[in-house]
Amino acid sequence: MYFAGVIMNKGIAQSGKHLSEDHKSESQASCNDHLPPLPFLHDVTELPELDSFFCPKGPLLEAKTLAAELFRAKETWFLVGGTSCGVQAAIMGLLVHREILSSCRETPMFLPLQVKLAIAEANVLRGRKMAAVFVTSPNYNGICSNLSEISKVCHSQGIPLIVDEAHGAHFKFHPEMPKTALDQGADVSIQSTHKVLCSFLQSSMLHISGEMIDRERLHKCLHALQSTSPSWLFLASLDAARHQLSTDDTAFNDTVNLANEAKTLIRKIPGISVLDLSAFPDFSDIDPLRVTVGVWQLGLSGFQANEILDKDFGIIPELVSTNSVTLAFSQGTTIAGKAPYDDPFMSLNPREAFFASKMRMKFKDCCGEVCGEVICPFPPGVPVLAPGEVITEKALDYLQEIGGRGGYIIGAADALLDTIIVCKR
Repeated sequence: MYFAGVIMNKGIAQSGKHLSEDHKSESQASCNDHLPPLPFLHDVTELPELDSFFCPKGPLLEAKTLAAELFRAKETWFLVGGTSCGVQAAIMGLLVHREILSSCRETPMFLPLQVKLAIAEANVLRGRKMAAVFVTSPNYNGICSNLSEISKVCHSQGIPLIVDEAHGAHFKFHPEMPKTALDQGADVSIQSTHKVLCSFLQSSMLHISGEMIDRERLHKCLHALQSTSPSWLFLASLDAARHQLSTDDTAFNDTVNLANEAKTLIRKIPGISVLDLSAFPDFSDIDPLRVTVGVWQLGLSGFQANEILDKDFGIIPELVSTNSVTLAFSQGTTIAGKAPYDDPFMSLNPREAFFASKMRMKFKDCCGEVCGEVICPFPPGVPVLAPGEVITEKALDYLQEIGGRGGYIIGAADALLDTIIVCKR
């Protein structure tokens, strides 16, 4: 992580070099009124020791080379304008993504799934060869296209394949993950390193493979589209993310296990479904870290479910649609606390419990009753009882323990838990 270290050290040196002690204390006092000063100490510009963004020859070049080795690319570019910037540069105004339509020099053609037929049709109808094929894979729900087959078809016609792999930067780092776009023959892959990996927001990588891409032209496009004043904190965070993954081959073990466990438990909830690949026979794989939860059988829209998850459970989905929500797991996702039991029993589904007649019952008398509200102690912030769940002695003991340790309850009508709302039998 040499490059990231250079940024940190040089930033501190530069801040001292350009500010007198009096002015430095004034500046830091001003920063402290709005933001802590530490980030500003490392917010540096291009200096000889830090390399040149568009023509790197030192530590930035080394960082890019190491990233290319890790992701098995022939060349890797660091992006400070997000994956959208890389998409714009890579496909030079071709199709599909709205952020690239403004720069189109050719008429985009939106293709069906049968890429081979579409290419043949385009050759006949347009009388000229396609410039490139652009595919978004995975999509927001983690569904992956069969890039191996698509790349074979494209390359048989001498057409490069460009993949917006924004949501798949982590695929290389666990055996249960889908194959990466580069491993399936893509010529260019653009990844949002910030989405599941650990770089700063807005930072991404563009990977080049094969010999079908005009690299000089692509470099010029990146020069034109990226800022001439890049954030070196962003660049350092990309190198730090690369370093972490290079030195820890178990980085995603806990995350994958947690996501799999969550899917197993969610499937046990009546009226809830979990998206799997069986619904998409034409697609090759699915990201194990994306969990799309269908709520239509509960009579809820995805927007209503999102509001309930946010307000009552402190869970913020990655994506909300008309009848489902999608949860995204990452290395930062953890179990907030230890559950008081392993296999809760749901007597009613949440919708039935919501509309059931209810009554208030003394806390000590609730064992065996069906809970009619969300009871979520904080800490740890994990619901212990949900509407429709049978109240157990273990759950009551756990809630008493949390209260005894100074915790408080959210979601319940009685925050002191002298009483609990239960469903009438």
